[in-house]
Amino acid sequence: MAQQTQVFVPQPDRPPPPDTSGPLAWIRRNLFRDIPNTLMTFVGAYIIFTVVTAIVNWALIDAVWQAETRRECLDAVGRAGACWPGVAAWFENLIYGLYPKDQVWRINLGFLALVVWMVPLWLPKVASKIAIGLSAVMLYPFLASYFFLGGEKGIIWTALIAAGLAGLIWVWATALTEMRTGKPVGTWLVARLGQADTDEILQRRIKQGAALALFAMAFLMVTQISFEEVRTRFWGGLFLTLVISGIGITFSLPAGILLALGRRSKMPVISTLCTLFIELFRSVPLITILFMFNTMLPLFMPAGTEVNQLVRAIVAVCLFAAAYMAEVIRGGLQAIPSGQYEAAKSLGMNYWQTTSQVVLPQALKIMIPTIVGNFIGLFKDTTLVSIIGLFDLMNMARAVGEDTDWLGLFIEPFFVVTLIYFVFCFAMSSYSINLEKKLAAGRDRT
Repeated sequence: MAQQTQVFVPQPDRPPPPDTSGPLAWIRRNLFRDIPNTLMTFVGAYIIFTVVTAIVNWALIDAVWQAETRRECLDAVGRAGACWPGVAAWFENLIYGLYPKDQVWRINLGFLALVVWMVPLWLPKVASKIAIGLSAVMLYPFLASYFFLGGEKGIIWTALIAAGLAGLIWVWATALTEMRTGKPVGTWLVARLGQADTDEILQRRIKQGAALALFAMAFLMVTQISFEEVRTRFWGGLFLTLVISGIGITFSLPAGILLALGRRSKMPVISTLCTLFIELFRSVPLITILFMFNTMLPLFMPAGTEVNQLVRAIVAVCLFAAAYMAEVIRGGLQAIPSGQYEAAKSLGMNYWQTTSQVVLPQALKIMIPTIVGNFIGLFKDTTLVSIIGLFDLMNMARAVGEDTDWLGLFIEPFFVVTLIYFVFCFAMSSYSINLEKKLAAGRDRT
């Protein structure tokens, strides 16, 4: 056979493909792709420009920055600009309510303790993040309650406050030992005492003894601290909003998990009770539940027992949030394929092992956006407590316009309140998006 020869035919030069990764390409692709898209871009830009210009003119350019009363603001610019001196005069009340000004440092210290408690959760070398998170949920409220409330301490409350202080010390001791040695503080202490090769019972006793010594030290420290009592009727503003929403959010997730599991239970009594609870609280508006608890809860208490108004509101918010969270969790549980249950069963896992180690982690990852959406909704719904007389952030903003010096000043305080709510809600939303990316849950985001 004759050998075939290949003939090289030169190809004309082709231009390189257009760059689709630069900012100009992104703008062209998303804003000016076609005629309708371009028209909508110009219309949207015009609306944004008009709104932003109006807000800037009202809030900055035409605003009044120095005045003693609202009358002076109106004499200066009329109603064309904002009157910020009234907001500045009431700003501390917007944040702390009627809390005594010489005791405000206690609120700041209480929230600083929470920030310090949560910092190890963002340190990459700390491995005991779940234990640290659980300790914050279970122990921090006892420590913060005395910062905020103060007053006389009984032996039980002293012990609870000491447990909170000991928990904070343990968190940072664990964080430091894990960052330096990769071991929790208990394991590190056993190794330092030269007992790493002994039996587990002795090691456990050493850890328990260290925990008791830490608690005893914290107990002695708490007995030396005494704060002036500040009754809850003086609580208000952003501080009260964070207290109610924080307790509601913290309670709603574990309670919702238990209610969702109870509703799916094969035990008829538990399933029926959980279903009745969920459907009852989901069928009634939060404002109605607040009114009911505010007026009816004292009727179910023993004679002579006084129920704090703030406690009534917190109980109502917690139960309402738990019912809604239960349905969110139940949706996540139903999204788990039956093969996961069968695989866990084939490995010999019982119900609680399957639920805690296989099903719940996957369900919570799936429902991260909805769970955080519930948290955001609950944070905003706390404004309804103003209906029963609590001076939360919204009610304090309304009180600015009822002051004789700033009578009728409502737009500026509510504008500031809007910005505060936006900052907190946007922070929660952004954190949920980052958490989704970290856990590779949900759809891919570009």
